[in-house]
This record gives sequence, structure tokens and C-alpha cells, in this order.
Amino acid sequence: MIAQILATLLPVFLIAGCGALYGRFRTPDIRGLNVLNMELFVPMLVFAVLADQQAPLQDYARLALAATVVVLGSGLVLYPLARVLSLNLKTFLPPMMFNNSGNMGLPLLVLAFGEAALPAAVVLFIVEMLLHFSVGLYMLDPHTSIMQRLKLPIVFASIAGLAVNLGGVTLPDWLLQTLNMLGEVCIPLMLFALGVRMLDIDFSDWKLGMLGAIACPASGLLLAWPMIALLDLPGLQVASLWVFAALPPAVLNYMVAEQYQQEPHKVASLVLLGNLGSLVVMPIVLGVVFAAGYI
Repeated sequence: MIAQILATLLPVFLIAGCGALYGRFRTPDIRGLNVLNMELFVPMLVFAVLADQQAPLQDYARLALAATVVVLGSGLVLYPLARVLSLNLKTFLPPMMFNNSGNMGLPLLVLAFGEAALPAAVVLFIVEMLLHFSVGLYMLDPHTSIMQRLKLPIVFASIAGLAVNLGGVTLPDWLLQTLNMLGEVCIPLMLFALGVRMLDIDFSDWKLGMLGAIACPASGLLLAWPMIALLDLPGLQVASLWVFAALPPAVLNYMVAEQYQQEPHKVASLVLLGNLGSLVVMPIVLGVVFAAGYI
């Protein structure tokens, strides 16, 4: 089991480490890479997976519901803690809710459970992303235009992929293969970008970061447990939900906080210390998942 955990986690952290090493000696345009990823490669992967008729999306409806509860419920669970500690709700709660289902979740689930986990990983990623660009942006600025949110490429890709799949449209193999090849570029690129971002870690708010590193996976796992008990999910989806629930805050939280000037340095500490904390959390969660025999 230890070998299985190492085989899953080592590629994730080695690729991120390559990004950190490269970023240490160079100054790559990581913002440009992220834009390219989010506007081209990720939407292509999302569309390809959703449009593939071999992945019946109706089988993932309960998983999507469980993921929604985990994301939104984390904010509700941690709201009293934030109030007691007099934390800025707009600074603390979004990183606790919107986890790293892209940079870490997609590659981690595929490496841990194989290509069969890719549809579940994409569904979880889409749920998190759509909630982030709807509820998350509303939390920061209630006046954000709905049309501005709908212009995101990933939203178009999700709607188009769902329409193709649920409409029973069969795309030619050569087109799906092309989209998959381009889309799969996003997985290592996300990890590489995460490694570069880790160099920007700010320890000035380390206490808040440490709190988030514990609270984020703890709240997610606390909410995943009743969902698994209530929804009777298949084994692979149960394993995927456990991993999803334990993921650290998304790097995107920092970018959004920077855009909205919502204490970006504090959000950076929450995000980056949370991702460092996953070095401890993820081996434990994967160990429990493998030991439970979900896969």
C-alpha cells in the first residue's frame, strides 16, 4: 500500500518540484501559462470527457450533488469558526470552500485510480469551478455581472459537452482523440504552474495559513462522510470523493483575491500553506482509501 501511495504522489510532487526549480532560476510567464491553460487546454479536456459517449453522465449525478454539498457546506461549517476568530469572511471562507480540484485533483485522481477515474475527476472539477465562478465571485462582489461569468471558456465547454453527451451525438474518434491529446496537456501544466506559484509563499500570515491547512480538508472530509453514506455511490466515485474532499485550497483563490484586492497576501498564505499541508494529508487519505478497498 505504501508503494501504491508513493507511486501516486511522487509524480505529482516531482512535476510541481520541476516547476519550483525552473521558477527559482528563471522567471516564466506563469500568468500567460495559466491563461492558456484555462482558456484552451482545460476547456478542451472538459468538453472531450463530457462529450464522450463512453462516459454516461447520468451515472455521475449523485457524485456532482455530493461535491456541491462538500463545497458549499464547507463555508457553512467554518462560518462559526471564522466569526469566533474575527476573521474576514471574504478572505477566509472562499479558499476553504473552493479546493485545488484542477492543479492537484485531476492528476492525483488519474494517477491514483487510473484513466477510469478521469470522468469522475472532471465532474468534480467542473462542479468546483462552476461554483467558484458563481457563488465564489458573488461572495467577493455581489454586483459581478452574470454575463461576465457566463463568458468563461470552461462554462461554454461544459454546456457544449453536456449537450453532446445527453443529446446522444457521437463524435468521430479522430476528433475526440485530438481534443483529448490537447486537453491532457493541462494536467502536467497545472502541476508545473503550481510549483512555480509555491515560490511566492508568504510566511507573514503563517498562523492563518496553518489554520486553513487543517480546516480546509477537515471540513471537506466531515461533509463527504454523510454524503457517501446517504447516496450509495459506486466504489470509484467514493474514492474520488474522499480525495476531492481532502484537497487543499485552489491556487485560483489567490488570483481572484488579487483581482478583487481582497487581502491577497493572506489568501496566498492560506493557499500555499494549505498545499504544503497536503504533503501530510494526502498520504493519509489515500492510505485509508486503499485500505478500505474502494478500488
